[in-house]
Amino acid sequence: MWLGMLGVMAGMQMQMLARSYLVYDITGSASLLGVVAAANALPMLGLSMFGGAFADRFDRRRIIQAGQAVFATLALVIGIAIYTDTITWVHLMIAAAVQGVSFAFMMPARQAIVPHLVEPENLTNAMALNSAAMSALTLAAPAFAGLLYAYAGPDNVYFVISGLGYGAVVITSKVPRTGGGSTSRKNSMLKEVGAGLSYVRRSPLILALMAMGVAAAVLAMPFRMLMPLFVVDVYHVGPEQMGLLVSSMGAASLIGALFVASLSNWRRGMLLIIGSFLSGFALLLLATVPVYVAAIFFMIPLGLGDSSFRTLNQSLVVENTDDRFRGRVMGVFMMNRGLMPLGVLPTSIMADFLGAQFAIGLLAVLLLLFTTTILVTQKRVREIA
Repeated sequence: MWLGMLGVMAGMQMQMLARSYLVYDITGSASLLGVVAAANALPMLGLSMFGGAFADRFDRRRIIQAGQAVFATLALVIGIAIYTDTITWVHLMIAAAVQGVSFAFMMPARQAIVPHLVEPENLTNAMALNSAAMSALTLAAPAFAGLLYAYAGPDNVYFVISGLGYGAVVITSKVPRTGGGSTSRKNSMLKEVGAGLSYVRRSPLILALMAMGVAAAVLAMPFRMLMPLFVVDVYHVGPEQMGLLVSSMGAASLIGALFVASLSNWRRGMLLIIGSFLSGFALLLLATVPVYVAAIFFMIPLGLGDSSFRTLNQSLVVENTDDRFRGRVMGVFMMNRGLMPLGVLPTSIMADFLGAQFAIGLLAVLLLLFTTTILVTQKRVREIA
């Protein structure tokens, strides 16, 4: 399961750089960059709850493999379109939307399957292992993608992504049939989704943890999508330098994930809050200091905060959820990716009119204010062991 995840996550990290840079290269528009990001994220907002219901009803391994196959095929089609010089930003938007639909079903199944593969006391460590792998890929994959984009062209980047996706399908076939069957097939999907929402509504701790995930998606994640604006318009460098920025964040993320894995169950609630503060302060520094070399160092606290927050937020939600509802709860949780347009699209429009630095600086201030509110008002989150 872990190796299959490596293939898809490596492809996603490469695609994040290649797609955003290619869209901005074709259009020169921050707004259209936000539109493509929204096309990828919006299906997750609308369909993740149904994806979670599928994960509670059907074989989770098969759902994961189907999502991997769609991911690989879309990358192959885009690579061919670039190679034949027929690519437009509309093609990238459509591919992003289809990928968003597949991920709305794949991601809840992937998160819900983990507790079936490890013992309960190892759940946080398993999540940290996944996060460490993603952080290592954030370190290596974007740098490789940036070099490949610059010297071999974006088409070859997408061909490599496709190969990684198809490889993941093969590797994941070794995972045993796991999960599904925890909901009755006599009930409609809408009824099962409603039951999942009711479960979340009755759980104040899960609601608070999900609110923190939403804040991170809306206020912290847009910087990743809009990084080409800083690279091109603020730092005046190219895709190789963008790859180095992302890799710097990846190195710090890897350290953060390994740190979380070493902690076991120690003050995880406070560490979650500290991670959110780190992300906010790092974004504020990136917004106020328009120097490329300084940005490399600012990516370190951003990576540390992002990794520790993401790992702990996800593992605490999974750990505090009954297995009968785990797929649906993770479906609701994964909606925070679909909420990214609430941050990316308005921020990209703001960046077109007021500049990227102002837009990201505003998000940083809002994230710091939100995290302060959580620290002051959410005692149950603070006291999580």
